[in-house]
Amino acid sequence: MSAIDDLPPLRDVIRRHDLSARKSLGQNFLLDLNLTGRIARAAGPLDGVTVVEVGPGPGGLTRALLAEGARRVVAIERDARAVAALAEVAARYPDRLEVVEGDALELDPTPMLTRSGPIRIVANLPYNIATALLVGWLSIEPWPPWFDRLVLMFQREVAERIVAAPGGKSYGRLAVLAQWRCEPKILFDIAPSAFVPPPKVTSTVVRLEPRPAPLPCRLGALERVTAAAFGQRRKMLRQSLKTLVPDPLPLLAAVGIDPTTRAETVPVDGFVALARALDALTPATLPDTPAASAP
Repeated sequence: MSAIDDLPPLRDVIRRHDLSARKSLGQNFLLDLNLTGRIARAAGPLDGVTVVEVGPGPGGLTRALLAEGARRVVAIERDARAVAALAEVAARYPDRLEVVEGDALELDPTPMLTRSGPIRIVANLPYNIATALLVGWLSIEPWPPWFDRLVLMFQREVAERIVAAPGGKSYGRLAVLAQWRCEPKILFDIAPSAFVPPPKVTSTVVRLEPRPAPLPCRLGALERVTAAAFGQRRKMLRQSLKTLVPDPLPLLAAVGIDPTTRAETVPVDGFVALARALDALTPATLPDTPAASAP
C-alpha cells in the first residue's frame, strides 16, 4: 500500500506491466510518492482544477494530483504499456482521470478540456521533448493562454536557462520568451537517486505563472530578433542583427541600445523594444525568410 492511496506500490506496477524505462521515450520514473506529492502541492490548491499531465508513466504524479484533490486529470502518454497501468488509477478514481494515448508534441488537449474551473499543466516532462513542449506552450496565441499555471520538471540546466538573468551564459532565447510571457521561478531540485533509472543530471521543478498582459509586441518579431541576436551571441548587435536588416544601426538607435552591446546583456524589455521597432520597418527592408523559432 502506498502513502497516498490504497493502490499498489509503483515498483509493483512497473514489474507487472513490464514498464522498464525506455531511453528513446526520455523515461525516468519518479517512484518516491512523497516527492510526487510535493510536486502536486507546488501546483497550488487543486480543488476544482483540471490538470493536464504529460508523460505520466506508471502514474506516480498522477496519483498525487488526484489525491491532492484535482477535479480531473487529463494524462497524455505515448507508451501503451503505461496506458494499461494507468487504467488501474482511473478505476480507483472514477470519472476523474482521462488517459489519452498520443504524442504531446502533436496533440492539442484543449478539445478534451472543459472551461469550468482553472486548468493547469503539471508534469515530470520527458527530457527529450521538455524544451520543445515548453516553447509550444509559451507560443500559444492569443495570450493569456488556456492554462493558469505551469509546474514542470526539467533538467537543472534547462531550468537555469528559463530563469536566467541578463549577463550570464545561461541567458538566451528561452529566457527571453519565458520571462516575456510568464513569471518563472525555480522551486526545488530532485536528486538523480529518486528516479528509476537514475539520470546523470539533477532535476528541477519550475513554476511559470502566465502574465495577463506581457509587454506588447508580436511573437514572430520577437522570435526573429532573438534568433538573430543569440545566433551570434559573441558578436556585437551591430553585426549580429545584419541577418535581419542590412544596417542595424537605425534599428538600435530607435530603441536606445548601444550598437556595441552583445545579446546576453540585453534585458527582456530591450528585445521587446527591438521587436516592435523591427515591425515598424517597411516590409521591403526585411529578409524574405524568417529566423528559426527554436531556442
